[in-house]
Amino acid sequence: MAEVAIQDVRKSYGDMEVIHGVDIKIEDGEFVVLVGPSGCGKSTLLRMIAGLESITDGGIKIGERLVNNVPPKDRDIAMVFQSYALYPHMTVAENMAFALRLRKMDKKEVDKRLNTAAEILGLTPYLERYPRHLSGGQRQRVAMGRAIVRDPQVFLFDEPLSNLDAKLRVQMRAEIKELHQRLKTTTIFVTHDQVEAMTMADKIVVLQDGNVEQIGSPLELYDTPKNKFVATFIGSPSMNMIDGTVAKKGDSFVFKAGGVELPIDGTHDISDGQKATYGIRPEHLEIADSGMPMNVKVLEPTGSETMVYLTFDDTEIVALFRERHDFAPGQKVFLKPKKDAMHLFAADTGLSL
Repeated sequence: MAEVAIQDVRKSYGDMEVIHGVDIKIEDGEFVVLVGPSGCGKSTLLRMIAGLESITDGGIKIGERLVNNVPPKDRDIAMVFQSYALYPHMTVAENMAFALRLRKMDKKEVDKRLNTAAEILGLTPYLERYPRHLSGGQRQRVAMGRAIVRDPQVFLFDEPLSNLDAKLRVQMRAEIKELHQRLKTTTIFVTHDQVEAMTMADKIVVLQDGNVEQIGSPLELYDTPKNKFVATFIGSPSMNMIDGTVAKKGDSFVFKAGGVELPIDGTHDISDGQKATYGIRPEHLEIADSGMPMNVKVLEPTGSETMVYLTFDDTEIVALFRERHDFAPGQKVFLKPKKDAMHLFAADTGLSL
């Protein structure tokens, strides 16, 4: 195992820079998720750590060793791809042991590592099968097994669950997390799915347009986002955003939007008349006798909770209730935000106030 240090790393294709001076420190044994929308640079960054992409500037260290010019095979990392990348003409056992046999490792050691990995992943009954005879989840386990047998310093996962159906994705998330708890190998996992990031990571790195927006634990990013992008990207359904103005009222402040006043807690650096954006998560809206007047558009009952899509002063709002409600499209309802759960963002920069 080893820590990974990404120090002022940049990547350019010709005159176009796609990674802009990224700094990330990944501790020994940590499970870190790189998350962001398509095109934000997360897979490019992972491929630079793996040595599959060159580094334009900056440095990447694995342990104490600078690996900028070290070939991928000598970096002591193992990568699991989205496409599984299994050899179709090889059995499960041959696929998993292939890299070890290339190293001319002793057969007894190969068999020991193979059997251990197969047992951990529940693949022992399938060792003599070919990939075409396996389900998507089993193929992904084989790809993980091929990484495990190498006993690397770092595991790299590049959107490994994207090809699986919804139920299997949930199952594999738990299996990968359990695997990490068992092996305690430093792991870097790339995904565009913030639910995967929230449920799996020790630490999340949120990327946008080749820049790091915020680094922190899942709950840290959820509870204290640094800007509007992180606030809306982390959390499902996304945080509601309402544009308006801060107003002084007695010894405190309120937020004015859509002809109503919304509560502001006392933790924000704001001034009277300041333009701002009010953020409130869907689960932090409550039904009230007065407050924000909204029109119901769509109701989505899931059994355990009810999602309601509404409009407030031409702004789309989502509310999430644990209890069941029988709203009708077009119905007018009043909702109020929980005061201690609201967020404020600067109208111009989008930074948290």
